[in-house]
Amino acid sequence: MASTPETMTAIEITTPGGPEVLQPKTLPVPKPGAGQILVKVAAAGVNRPDVAQRVGAYPPPPGHSPLPGLEVAGEVAAVGTGVSRWKIGDKVCALVNGGGYAQYCLAEDGIALPVPAGLDMVRAAGVPETFFTVWNNVFERGRLGAGEWFLVHGGSSGIGTTAIQLAKAFGAKVIATAGSADKCKACTDLGADRAVNYKSEDFVAAVKEATGGKGADVILDMVAGGYTERNVIAAAEDGRIVQIAVLGGAEVTFNISRLMMKRLTLTGSTLRPRTREVKAGFARALEEKVWPLFASGKVKVVMDSTFPLVKAADAHRRLETSDHIGKIVLAV
Repeated sequence: MASTPETMTAIEITTPGGPEVLQPKTLPVPKPGAGQILVKVAAAGVNRPDVAQRVGAYPPPPGHSPLPGLEVAGEVAAVGTGVSRWKIGDKVCALVNGGGYAQYCLAEDGIALPVPAGLDMVRAAGVPETFFTVWNNVFERGRLGAGEWFLVHGGSSGIGTTAIQLAKAFGAKVIATAGSADKCKACTDLGADRAVNYKSEDFVAAVKEATGGKGADVILDMVAGGYTERNVIAAAEDGRIVQIAVLGGAEVTFNISRLMMKRLTLTGSTLRPRTREVKAGFARALEEKVWPLFASGKVKVVMDSTFPLVKAADAHRRLETSDHIGKIVLAV
């Protein structure tokens, strides 16, 4: 423990507001409790929930760090009691409930994973949030199978680039929506069978055309709002629509008789409030089924940009322009 300093630089949300409220501050280095490890952070991912937290709309679960940051990669600096898997110096990436925008961050023993083969720390920091989210929602909740049609909205986002690659790796056919020609090209470069520019094309018509009138078996949506009714129309019989965010508004109106006629499932989830046991289950599934795909080169982390930790505000500005393709990461 002697090598761990007493204090660290971290990024604090000084008050709910715009990117400028993210300010560097000197704070005590946290101490790992039972079942926890202390990670010396090399890089931390930047995600939409961080923006929601910054504006005051997504508080951390009780008892967890009030600092933003839901995913980190780095080296184990200390271990708490009862930790068997990790030792000091191990290279890990982890999904965390907060605290990632800092030089040191606590992680739960079972929700940390080895850095995937072939990834540097910056790319490894861009893995946990999107891969946990996509794995649980597309494959566990959505039950996407080989040969099925998968529609993902926001195909060039961190979630989207992950979802396209994993769906293809497991044998599905993929349609992605995105808001520009460049973003659509990024989607097809990653393996999407069809990319739809939602600003100039109707995704419902495009899905019907691509699938020969059948519709999409699984739809991953982070928009809600006016997209919900259109997803219902675009879905195949016995289709599954999985909601993971509400960027277009949480209040939705749709014709539920369509859902009944097609026997659709409309489901969804949020990741952060889930228990450590549940998340540890996701981690085990990822390590077994997805980690080998990094080693074989079938799946990669699509990087948009990196920013120094103290420039977290600029990273948020970049995220909020929606110009990015892939992950935005803070290098610590």
